[in-house]
Amino acid sequence: MFELSSKESEFLKVIEKLKSNIQSIRTNRSSANLVSGIMVNVYETRTPLEQLASISAPDPRTLVIQPWDKSILKDIESALVSANLGTMPTVKEDTIFINLPPLNEEMRKKLVKILNEKLEEAKVVLRNIRDEIRAEIIKEEKNKAITEDDKYSLLESLDEKVFKYKEEISLIGERKEKEIMTI
Repeated sequence: MFELSSKESEFLKVIEKLKSNIQSIRTNRSSANLVSGIMVNVYETRTPLEQLASISAPDPRTLVIQPWDKSILKDIESALVSANLGTMPTVKEDTIFINLPPLNEEMRKKLVKILNEKLEEAKVVLRNIRDEIRAEIIKEEKNKAITEDDKYSLLESLDEKVFKYKEEISLIGERKEKEIMTI
């Protein structure tokens, strides 16, 4: 018998990936999430910044990055410059400072547009998973592993589950958009 609950983890992965993706979208407050995933070329490999330095946000407009190995300071600085954060990093001694300018209306709208693209990507992945599961259910019925009634019941449950996750994606998007647009 086909178990719809066995596919729950696939839906949850979509939600977790979306949450992770939108953390890097800037809001009115500085956050280590803005730079933690930036990849830095050091030690002949690409490494996430969060594995190379401590990142803190002492106030709403400043990020402080302190590399554990001071010899990679220039590598981190060049990765931050290439990341196009909308501001240039400043190096003082063995610490990198990033002063984030306040968001203007135009920038907020761009960030909301990026947010909406990420939300749509998540919905597409959700639909693809739904289509794969739907095909599995239909195949199970054709192979006589489940009855036609079971098929319709499973398809209905699948649609309810997908609707629930689409609603969750929309709520996540609304909360993030509110953060972006709050002055």
